[in-house]
Amino acid sequence: MDVVHIGSTSISGLIARPTIDVLAGVNDIAMMESAALLIEGLNYRRSETPDWAGAAIMLSKPRYVTPDQPDPTHCVYLMQTSTPAWTQAVSIRDYLRQNAESALDFEEAKVRRWRSGEGDLQQYEADKAIFFAHLIDQIDAS
Repeated sequence: MDVVHIGSTSISGLIARPTIDVLAGVNDIAMMESAALLIEGLNYRRSETPDWAGAAIMLSKPRYVTPDQPDPTHCVYLMQTSTPAWTQAVSIRDYLRQNAESALDFEEAKVRRWRSGEGDLQQYEADKAIFFAHLIDQIDAS
């Protein structure tokens, strides 16, 4: 199994929500369910997997802000290491680590989106997905 830290907390100096995002990679899709069960044993819960993660299993460790709105402390995206989702997530992280101007643009866009969405986590995630789509186009073009 391979574990890779992604997300804003993996990019030095960026403002980030207090959530650690990681990719947990398996080589064989047949290992996914048993790996998910092991992670669940560490008090993680299965969550709705975002579109960008493809056939991943998302597991999160809740930090309850309110009873109906858990805000996770950690999110694990369990997937095969050979998937496009794995490659893109690592590429985005590496690109932002190496391109300070793009990282600052990302940070500014995140803050604007968070404020305009009045803290609505689903809207914030949808808005970030748009930014990432444009960033992937930029990465592919370079």
